Amino acid sequence: MEHILQELPQKAREKHNENKKFFAKLKKKPPKDLDYVMADLHQEEFERTDCLTCANCCKTTGPLFTNADVERIAKSFRQKPSVFIENYLRIDEDNDYVLQQLPCPFLGADNFCSIYDVRPKACREFPHTDRKKFHQISNLTLKNVAICPAAYNIVEAMKAKL
Repeated sequence: MEHILQELPQKAREKHNENKKFFAKLKKKPPKDLDYVMADLHQEEFERTDCLTCANCCKTTGPLFTNADVERIAKSFRQKPSVFIENYLRIDEDNDYVLQQLPCPFLGADNFCSIYDVRPKACREFPHTDRKKFHQISNLTLKNVAICPAAYNIVEAMKAKL
């Protein structure tokens, strides 16, 4: 997996312009069955991919924390949301709550998440390749293919299929 993760940013850069053109076409005229195609590709990829062997998303990027996420996670820690925010979060340039540090402080050495059952919505949905109206998140997907080997594979399979 380390070898794959080392090569991924370069592979994503090499495919960036191709992917950008593909997503521009997709945005203009998305196939009627795109959501179903993406759901199938997502499911097929995650039958082969074990996130616990990678966890690159948790090591290199942090999720946005919604107010609901903050409330839920703070409650699981039996602390006030303000204490949780003070201990783990900061406000970024877009005025969103994000982690103070990376890798994620809730990621264990075994790549397990210590708050998995209450993890942020952004973590639950990552890499967003099975999201409805997938064609509307092309900028996010362009970023995610450089972080997540599964997202990279899904986009490559999508280009081959469509």
